[in-house]
Amino acid sequence: MASTPDPILEGELDAYVDGQVDLRRRIEIEAYLAAHPPLASRVMADMRLRDELRCAFGEPQAPADRRAQTLKLARRLEGARSRQRLFVNLRRAAVVMLLVGAGWIANASVGPLLVGAVFASPQPPAYVVDAVMAHRTALLRGEMESQVETPDYDRTEIRAATAIVLPKLPKDWKVTDVQVFPSKYGPSVQMAMETPDLGLLSFYAVRPGAFGMEAAVVRRIDEDVVAAYWQVADVAYTLVAQADEEKLLARADRFAGRIGRAARTEAAR
Repeated sequence: MASTPDPILEGELDAYVDGQVDLRRRIEIEAYLAAHPPLASRVMADMRLRDELRCAFGEPQAPADRRAQTLKLARRLEGARSRQRLFVNLRRAAVVMLLVGAGWIANASVGPLLVGAVFASPQPPAYVVDAVMAHRTALLRGEMESQVETPDYDRTEIRAATAIVLPKLPKDWKVTDVQVFPSKYGPSVQMAMETPDLGLLSFYAVRPGAFGMEAAVVRRIDEDVVAAYWQVADVAYTLVAQADEEKLLARADRFAGRIGRAARTEAAR
């Protein structure tokens, strides 16, 4: 059976533009872009601007000329605020060239132009990629008559076997399958559910090997998948669905609160 390609993440598109992916992954990305023309158009625009920057700064220039060119790019950059990710990447390049061309002191000049948390787009944790793959596997299992689904959801048994705390689910959510998957961190739990407000949804939980308290973050993985992920103590959680980002994030926040309260109650015993 042919293997399912790994999902194409935003950070991999950045690496593709910069020529930092290996040949096999580059072929997969190009196949994905061929199937998604709007995204391919955006990536081509990124590559064109990358090449313009290289042309602008590839030849020796006098400091004054270099600074003028940098300021010109910065103004052009400012007019492209609708493309936020491109705006952030090019502004970094403009800052670097200002420092090199004008001889400014880094502490005095970089500070106001640092990328803030609101605009940052970090790579999601590795367990989110596992959660998305588990979600797609669950969808595949649901279409196969030979694959028996296991809808029994016993929170106590799962916790005893895996040390993973799972929340109580809304009464109108129907669990269609519960599976324990292997992962690089150890056992993980994936549940497939039918929900009235979010459609088909997967709930994935794993112990990532580090303690943390991370608020829920939502991220669109591709046109068909949205993931909301968070961590409570030593367990990380991910909701995966084809749903509205705000609705999925709101549900993740509620689950995070329930699990946090359950963890504090358990610790107090």
